[in-house]
Formats: sequence, C-alpha cells, structure tokens
Amino acid sequence: MCRAIRQDGKYMCVRNWPVRKVMSRHYGRIWTFTLFLAAATPGLAQQQALTLRQAIAQALGQNPQTAVARADEKAADAQAGMARTALLPQLQFTEDLSRGNDPVYVFGTKLRQQRFTQNDFSLNALNRPTPTGDFVTRFKGSWRLFDGLATERTISSAKLAAKSAVSMSSAVQQAVVLRVVQAYEGVLFAQREVEIANHEVVTAQALLRDAQSHVKAGLAVDSDSLAAQVNLSARQQDQFAAQGRLQTAWAELETAMGSTTTTRGVLEPMKAQSYPDGMLASDIAAALKARPDLKALRQQMAAQRKAVEAARGNFLPEIDAYGNWETDRTTFAGPGGNNWVAGVQLNLDLLPLGKRAKLRQERAAQEKIDAQERSQELQIRLAVERAYTGHQTAERMVATARAAMEQSAEALRILRNRYNAGLTTMTDLLRAEDAQRASQNNYWRAAWGNTVAYAELMYATGQLTPDSAEKLQ
Repeated sequence: MCRAIRQDGKYMCVRNWPVRKVMSRHYGRIWTFTLFLAAATPGLAQQQALTLRQAIAQALGQNPQTAVARADEKAADAQAGMARTALLPQLQFTEDLSRGNDPVYVFGTKLRQQRFTQNDFSLNALNRPTPTGDFVTRFKGSWRLFDGLATERTISSAKLAAKSAVSMSSAVQQAVVLRVVQAYEGVLFAQREVEIANHEVVTAQALLRDAQSHVKAGLAVDSDSLAAQVNLSARQQDQFAAQGRLQTAWAELETAMGSTTTTRGVLEPMKAQSYPDGMLASDIAAALKARPDLKALRQQMAAQRKAVEAARGNFLPEIDAYGNWETDRTTFAGPGGNNWVAGVQLNLDLLPLGKRAKLRQERAAQEKIDAQERSQELQIRLAVERAYTGHQTAERMVATARAAMEQSAEALRILRNRYNAGLTTMTDLLRAEDAQRASQNNYWRAAWGNTVAYAELMYATGQLTPDSAEKLQ
C-alpha cells in the first residue's frame, strides 16, 4: 500500500505501512517511558524534598561563616562589658606568707604585728635580728573618680562596636542566604538539564530505530542510520555530562549549607517565575538605608569618633581614690595587728608624648573609616545598578527563550512529519533536534538566571532575609 506525494513537480508512491508501524513503536516506547516515570514518582515523593527555606535555615545554623560571625558578635559584646568595668571600684584580696632576717623587714614586720618591745631597740637586735615570719591578709581597693570622661567615651565606643558586630553578623547571614539560593537554584537547573538529557536519549534511540526501519523499507539510505547512531552517542555523552553537573551542584549546595550529610533526593521541579519590577532610584535609596554591612561601617565610624574623644580626654588630670587594710600575724591563726590606709590621688601627665601619638593614631583611623564609608556607598550604588540591570535583562530573556522553545518544538514536529513522509533529510531532522534541545536548555537557564538575578537584587538592596524564600519561589 502506498501514498502519492508531490515532490519537485512529480508524484511519488511512498509506502506508509512501515512508517505507521515504526511510529506506533516509537510512541509506544515513549508511553512506556512516561509510565515508568509516573510509577517512580510516588517513590520519589516519599523522600521529603528539601525546600529552599529548609536549606536556608540549615545553612544559618551550620555554615561556618555564620558561626564565625556569631563568635565575633559575642567577642564584641564581651569587649563592651569589659569596658564598663572601668567605672566600677576595683577590690583585691591577698594572702601572703614571708620570712626573713632583713633588718628593715624585721623592724617593720614587728611594728605591723604590734609586738615591738624595748629590747628590739638594742643595736645587736637592730643590726642582726632574729628571722621573723609574717602571715598577711590584705584587702586593697581603688576607684577612678575622674579621667576627663575618657572611660565613658571608651564605653560608648565599645557599645557601638558591639552593635556593628551585630550588623556584620546580619550581613554575613544575607551573604550565606544568597549563596544558598544560588546553589539551590543551580541544583534545580541541573535537574532540568538531566531531564532534558534523559528525554533526548530516549528520543535519539527512537529516532535510530525509525531510521533503521526507513532504511529497511527503502525510504532512507544507510547514512541516515549512521547519523542517527552518531546522534545517540552524542546524546548519551550529554546525559553523562548533565548527571555530573547535577552531582557538582549538589556538592555546592551542601557546602553552602555547611553540611555534607544532606540526602540527595529530587527537589521540586524548577518553575519560571516573574518578579516585580522596581525603580532604580528607590532601590539605591533602600540599599543605602538597609544594607547591614553599610550600617555596620557607619556604627564603626561612630565608635571611632568616640575613640578620638576618649584619646583627647586622656590629656586631662586623673583623680583616683584608694584604700588598703591588712592584718599581720606571726602564725596563720594567731593574734596580730591590723592597719589601714585611705586617700585620694591626682595624676597629671606633664609630658604626654605617648598620648599625643595615640590621638594622632585614632584620628588617622577615623579618616580611614570615613573614606571606607564613602567607598562603600559607591560600591553599593554600583552593585544595585548592576543587579537591577541584570534582573531587567533576565526577565526579558525568559520571555524570549519561552517563545524560542515553543517555536523550535513546532519546527521539530513539522520536520518529523516531513521526514516520516520522506520529504526531508536526516540532517535537517537532527539539526531541528539540536535546536529544540538548545532552546529548552536556554529557557531553563534563563529561568534559573532570572531567579538568581532577583535574589542578587534583593541582596544588593539589603532585603535578602531568611524569609525571602517565599518571594523567590
């Protein structure tokens, strides 16, 4: 049985029973593969898929960089607490045991023990005294009453430094969230690549069988079968490469999460998302207000100004109060004497060369951090504009890639029909297969790039928080 087809102005009789037979086998195998995937899906669904929110939460709890940031935060808080202790009185306790025959030591010890007698004034006792022991219990205290407000300003500087550490910890968390989003979306894209590669292998196998059937039916030449075999080999290589990229993407996600024990299952399939457009000027203004790293730098600037004021206050006099009480005994639990001393002391540095150098150092540090703040603002403006442009470009690329994918799919359908009818060559069909595969990869690459670009825009504006997972998916 044949079918009349017009080609080059002539009618040709083409037997179509092998074509129907081959196509039925082709679609039968595709349906078999589809049913296999459907049967395997419940088993995969039983493995609880890792969500983006779960990945972010695990990263914030296990990533070493967040642990370092938390340690810096605790250290800065401890530093502020230590600075506050300068306002409190200092009290020390000492228990001392000594023995000797030094004339001055023996003379003073007997006086403090309140056992000095008339015989101790003899020349022999004064020059060659008998060795004497002393058990001393002493309480010593001091309290700085005034130091030109240097201590108060040092405390204020330490408090601002602690706030800066908290802001830097937030900045580190946002950077970790961005890396998790990038890695997570990378896994989703790699999964799509594997799906496309697997489908292309199945299609290439069916195409090889079709070509071999065409050759047997006299509808094609041996070169078509050879070309189909080469195409199958290339698609299998693409499949291996896609599987390797998926494993690498999982490793990158595990590194971002700070864990190497993550169950590598199948995540929810990637979906092309559309994100709201903003205004560049408002995004820049939001970034200059909300970026935690810039906020931390500004807090460091305020802390440094307090440090300069504290260095300037060191030139003023210092007034300290002090006191001392002790008891001296011949034995640990025996009787003895006690005494106390209290007073107020004023100190004034008449040649403060070191303090002047310290003030110059603090002023230089202030000039440096002021310049860093201006540089950071410029870098943030550039980062926001780059991310904004990247997001706008990615949105347009998704729409273009979607149209190209639909067009290539229709072109491939037409060429398959023409090839089955004997109206086109295997080369044209393989070229259409390549175009369709490339358009699918380009579409999902554009979808991946769009999500990552929007996440980078949120990060650039300081709005990428652990709760951003719902906005991205």
